[in-house]
Amino acid sequence: MSSSSEPKAPSLKPWLRLRRGLEHDFGVVKVREDKVVDPRTQQEHPRVRMDCADWVNVIAVTKQDALVMVRQFRFGIDASTLELPGGCVEPGEAPEVAAARELEEETGYRAGRLESLGAVHPNPAFQSNQSHVFLALDCERVSDGHQDDGEDIAVELHPRADVPRLILEGHITHSLAVVAFFMEQLRADARR
Repeated sequence: MSSSSEPKAPSLKPWLRLRRGLEHDFGVVKVREDKVVDPRTQQEHPRVRMDCADWVNVIAVTKQDALVMVRQFRFGIDASTLELPGGCVEPGEAPEVAAARELEEETGYRAGRLESLGAVHPNPAFQSNQSHVFLALDCERVSDGHQDDGEDIAVELHPRADVPRLILEGHITHSLAVVAFFMEQLRADARR
């Protein structure tokens, strides 16, 4: 028996792509349907793939221990959501640079310190990108922000201690925001 506490991953064969489908470019995402072969059964299956830029999400905390959050309309659910500031990593841009840029563009706040909490795959079943999570501390408002065309964002401040309640009561429902707060908690627990 191994002395490592990590479970041994089973060895899986890759699914080979037989045919690459026609790509549809929607600006923020490229979508295509490929034909792949199951390595276990050798049967062909269609699989959708969505190629997106990497994303950043920022847990922004002011010197007064308030969270800087954003509320914006989301077309997938036809409703507004309470979320973390964030957005796309531009081509050639480092994730930490994107995090600082998106925070300031969306909220007008600038971080005194920026710390990476890690990255997750939003949905590896069909998405290729990662979402990078950052903790921005000692944030101060430096402008009114510079929202992109197509953005209509309201900035809200919430007490940091309210995060569990905001999640459990369904005020924060965006899964990547919930994951970001979980990653922050895991990092804090590991430091103790």
